[in-house]
Amino acid sequence: MTPISTIDLSLWRAGGESAANVAREVDEGLQRAGFLLVREHGVPRELVADVRAAARKFFALPEEVKAQYSTIVGGRGWIPPGMEADGYAEGTETPPDLKESFTAGPETPVGDPVVDDVWFGPNVWPAEVVELRVLLTAYTEAVRKLSNELLALLSTALGLPGNYFEGCTDRPTWMFKLNHYPPLATVGEPESGQFRIGPHTDFGTVTVLDREPGEGGLQVYTEEGGWEDAPYDPEALTVNIGDLLEYWSGRRWPSGRHRVLPPQAGAPEEDLVSLIFFYELNHDARVTPLAPPIGTVAGLEPVISADFIKSRLDKITM
Repeated sequence: MTPISTIDLSLWRAGGESAANVAREVDEGLQRAGFLLVREHGVPRELVADVRAAARKFFALPEEVKAQYSTIVGGRGWIPPGMEADGYAEGTETPPDLKESFTAGPETPVGDPVVDDVWFGPNVWPAEVVELRVLLTAYTEAVRKLSNELLALLSTALGLPGNYFEGCTDRPTWMFKLNHYPPLATVGEPESGQFRIGPHTDFGTVTVLDREPGEGGLQVYTEEGGWEDAPYDPEALTVNIGDLLEYWSGRRWPSGRHRVLPPQAGAPEEDLVSLIFFYELNHDARVTPLAPPIGTVAGLEPVISADFIKSRLDKITM
């Protein structure tokens, strides 16, 4: 048994009692683990395969070539190994994560240079993998559409009228990450307490993950079961909520705590690529936590989305 529920979005779209049952299962599942498996999500599998193939092509480039596109954590482009330690977000001091990443984000400037430089700057596209730009543009459009649908579902699951979150996502901030987890021969023997991604929670509203299964793969933490391997369904996307939505829900739903194990001795050649879409809100969205009886904690102060996210990004930068 797993604490992570599997939901079928086609039943949600059908309306009526079917949709009500899905919303109820979402609420119960997120209270348990902050994670869901989502089927009938509408993201084309062939697009996913093409994105992953292009990602592998980029990550296989020589380091000096990738270095032309290097950036800092939270920026656009290649984040080399050793730059990020996600465990620091929750105060766990770990060695750097055993991964490299390629990131992209929205190019929808608001006209304020201070805001645009941080949240809406230009993406960086490698000339050596020209197809990456078209593929990632198509993929992020599809997953953003899905994320908006998920927020509508979450609004219903909270018993709120209409789509409570809709007015906060007309020009949202988000980040898309291709994470590459190299094999043991590439990264060497992990240090004590070192992971492909250290234990952490995500920062925004919903995270949509397309992952490859592996022995050095995703684990999810719950109060009841501790650390457990996350269930894998090739037809489903893995979805978890982040700190901002936990806060907005008045702590009703815990932000899904998770980690990615280091390469395992039993699978030294394992080489994985994950596609991760971190969704947030408009940079200036004011989030007022839901009070009891929907929320479980009273008296939480309002926050501004961009300030909330930036404070967490700063913690994980090495």
